Amino acid sequence: MPILVINLKTYAQGLGEAALRLATIAENISNEWGVCIALVPQFTDIVTITKKVHIPVFAQHIDPVLPGSHTGHILPEAVKVAGAVGTLINHSERQLSLKAIQDSVERAKDVGLLSLVCADTPEKTFEVACFKPDLVAIEPPELIGTGIPVSKAKPEIVTRAVNLVRNRDSTIPVLCGAGISKGEDVAAALRLGAQGVLLASGVVKAKDPRKAILDLVEALKTK
Repeated sequence: MPILVINLKTYAQGLGEAALRLATIAENISNEWGVCIALVPQFTDIVTITKKVHIPVFAQHIDPVLPGSHTGHILPEAVKVAGAVGTLINHSERQLSLKAIQDSVERAKDVGLLSLVCADTPEKTFEVACFKPDLVAIEPPELIGTGIPVSKAKPEIVTRAVNLVRNRDSTIPVLCGAGISKGEDVAAALRLGAQGVLLASGVVKAKDPRKAILDLVEALKTK
């Protein structure tokens, strides 16, 4: 910590060779600045990236199923074998029930994957923290992709989430997401108690991804 997590979602700018280019840029900056940068690509790009680039790679989702007859599901073991070190769980674009979140966290632990659980409200961050994930991210969905950073537009949400999770389990880092795109947004999040940020379009759709990542990393490095 602090950590920068870049979610490539299903953006065309983050698929295939473009995903590998972004991963390479992230690796170079991570090594140069000594800051942890994790990438969250499409499932089909995990193997390619993890074989060529040495930064933490997370899956965008797992299903809490065991090996067997589950066609179309994302098996945690398959994500692990592909080279990922962790997975997002309950992103606002792939929301789950509380029971499914708990089961997914447990399955991630079973196979040795880190779990980064997303929550849309401070109260939800407290609920999911009870399942003892490795990280929690507060992301109000109404600000995702808007370029309006939650750390500035609704700082009280970040502060409350941090305090609730800290009171439940002080070992679980809280990340901040939604609208984060600039270094100043990251700096604001860190001042509110977040230990990193989760973002997507601010980097993936940037005209100059390297410049965008550097701006974010400079702010992280000042923590």
